[in-house]
Parts: sequence; C-alpha cells; structure tokens
Amino acid sequence: MIVPDNPKIYHIFHVNNLPSILKANGLYSDSKMIENGTITTAIGMDKIKRRRLHELTLESHPGLYVGQCVPFYFCPRSVMLFIFDRANHPDVTYKGGQGPIIHLESDLRRTVEWADQNNIRWAYSLTNAGSRYFEDRCDLENLDEINWQTVNSNQWAGKGEQKQAEFLIENFFHWNLVDRIGVHSQGIATQVLRDLAHSGHKPRVEILRNWYY
Repeated sequence: MIVPDNPKIYHIFHVNNLPSILKANGLYSDSKMIENGTITTAIGMDKIKRRRLHELTLESHPGLYVGQCVPFYFCPRSVMLFIFDRANHPDVTYKGGQGPIIHLESDLRRTVEWADQNNIRWAYSLTNAGSRYFEDRCDLENLDEINWQTVNSNQWAGKGEQKQAEFLIENFFHWNLVDRIGVHSQGIATQVLRDLAHSGHKPRVEILRNWYY
C-alpha cells in the first residue's frame, strides 16, 4: 500500500474530558487513568477495554499491554464514531451520540520522534488492536503493511478491522503534540475554546463535519 506523505493520527474522546486532559498536559492510557483514579466520561466498549488491559500484549514490545498505551486511529470518522452515532450497540453504554465527541489530530512522524527522544515505546497495529488476533509493528519502514485505502475510505463494510488500525504510545501522549482539534458543531467549538483559554498550547479548533457521520 502507498503510505501517505505525512500520516496523521487521531484520538477521539468526549468533550467533557478535555479539562482533565489539559490539567495533565496530555493523554494518559486507560491503565494509568485507573492507577491515578481519573474520572472520565467513558465512551468505549467495557468488554474490549478489559481485554486490552488484561489480555492483549504487543508482539513488538513483549509484556506491554495494549491498555497501557494511548490509542490513536490513522483517520478521523472512525468505525467507533459510527457506533456512537447509531447509539444502539449492546456493548456500548454511552448513548450521547457523536456530537460531543472531539478529534485530536497529530503528526505521526513528529510523535514518533518525540517518543524516541523520551524513551517511550510505541507501535502500530495493522488492524483493530482490541481484537484477539492482530499484528503490530514498531518500525515506520513497515507502514506500507497498513491497508491505507481502507483506512481512508468511507466504504469499509467488511473491512472494519483494517480501518481500525491503531497507533499506540506507552502511558502518555504530550498535549504539545496536538496540531488540530476537529469538532462537530459551533457549540462544541465554543466549549473547547473556553477550555483552551488558559492552556499554554492552543491547537487550532475547526468545525469539520466531514469527520463525522
């Protein structure tokens, strides 16, 4: 697969979690948030979160659990966002829709450079890292193994696992690595800008409806 010139990575979360992220100056993994007693508006699948925390490890970093990493997709408008929009999945307790969900966009190569400089492990999966069977890599030379056509496509029926390829960074992702925040509406943009008012790093905030369903 042809690799994009400047691959981007995307993390999604409920807008209500932004103040705690800004206070921490970054994103913590699920494992660290549990350890720190962080209270968040949860949007994921509990069953899969438990699997990532206690069962699934990375082949490229033996002993490192997926749940010990902050996860990113390689595209906005993820499969999970589709599930939030439909609000009818039996394993997802969150029913608030896609409107309050915001995207953080960062540059993959700059993130990897920061991680390497700080001795932080990272990897990426070729499919959904929450599934029981996935392959992972920790060398950017192998990025062509990701199915980029499916990752960037809006027509992913039957290929959802490949669209959910993930970038994973151990424990913590620094807020200064965020380049852009994509939101669904002006109301959410206003809330984000209010939260960012006292932040040292202020990524640009854009209403990007094409990042949503």
